[in-house]
Amino acid sequence: MFTISNGIILKGPDLTPIRENIVVDDGRIIEISKDAKEGKIIDVDGAIICPSFINGHIHIGDSIIKDEGYGLTLSEMVKPPNGVKHKALANASDEELIDAMKQSMWDMVNSGTTHFIDYREGGIKGVKLLRKASKDIPIKPVILGRDDSFYGDDPDLGKVKTAIRKLLKVADGIAPSGFGEITTEVANMITEECQKQGKISSIHVAESESNQIESLNKNNITEVAKGVKTNFNQLVHCTNPKSNDLDLIANSNQNVVVCPRANATLNVGVVPLNKMLNLGVKPLLGTDNIMINSPNMFRELEFTLKLMSVYYKSYINPIELVKMATTNICGFDINNIIKKSMISEDNFAEFMVLKSFSKNPYLNICNRQETKTILYIINKKFSI
Repeated sequence: MFTISNGIILKGPDLTPIRENIVVDDGRIIEISKDAKEGKIIDVDGAIICPSFINGHIHIGDSIIKDEGYGLTLSEMVKPPNGVKHKALANASDEELIDAMKQSMWDMVNSGTTHFIDYREGGIKGVKLLRKASKDIPIKPVILGRDDSFYGDDPDLGKVKTAIRKLLKVADGIAPSGFGEITTEVANMITEECQKQGKISSIHVAESESNQIESLNKNNITEVAKGVKTNFNQLVHCTNPKSNDLDLIANSNQNVVVCPRANATLNVGVVPLNKMLNLGVKPLLGTDNIMINSPNMFRELEFTLKLMSVYYKSYINPIELVKMATTNICGFDINNIIKKSMISEDNFAEFMVLKSFSKNPYLNICNRQETKTILYIINKKFSI
């Protein structure tokens, strides 16, 4: 048992700042109050106590080819089955993949991330490799699998159905790459089976303008509208929405993940994050492919803060950004797959204590922090 004393706690789903003490026992928060003091007392002298990060979208398998393929197009880099990433994954040994994924997970842990949602290539084997790699690391991967049988204009739907059911026995959900690689029938099979089993279905949509144009020319419907219509739980990117795409999202139950640094690196656009927030959409934030980005959420937060300001000529509220990396996930918990807690009594102790640089705790996090300014990382398995 210990008490973090004299800190500024960002408490609850709204990250309300309060100067109180927080008592942790056996991995849980048992009391938050000004007078609470039990066990070892750690006086943090006004430091910020923030929920640990969730990285809302990542491809950890391509940790094996960091910074390779820079300057290529989106399709050349990551489109299955012939993208640079997929060729590298096919040629890598299990040991190489596991070692590279472990390194990236430790990078995340040491920069305050305790959960991440991964698009896992390699079918059942790929899911099992990540489970093995994460076994002794204090981080929770939420693993969304995929299978090669999903792809093509005329897939064997019997094989697809079998692959989906087998995948869902080991994975937390299913995430095909995009609508350019699967049919509507396959999309519906994925979402229906995931819904039956209480698991996550996710897909990339509107990452590039060309993806949207191709979808409109081929099916007379945008990728975003297709994602909403086929009932995927989670839509990733939405960087290039058309007409009423954002209204469709706002009026649906779909969760959105945005990845501004990846969009910038791949030269596909700037996500209209201000418009999303104005419509009441509560996105998650992700760092996307490790081959092009470090999985450090502090970098993602600072980049997003400043990119939105300069591109849309309008400041974004930093509290909304911090929520995108922390408590927005609380509205997207499907059957407790993502056990990510906000800071409140009786929840798991999953938070970090950060050095304070100014009176604005949210800009402190988005604009000032680095890995070396984390004073403590606390979760039920690990603390530094």
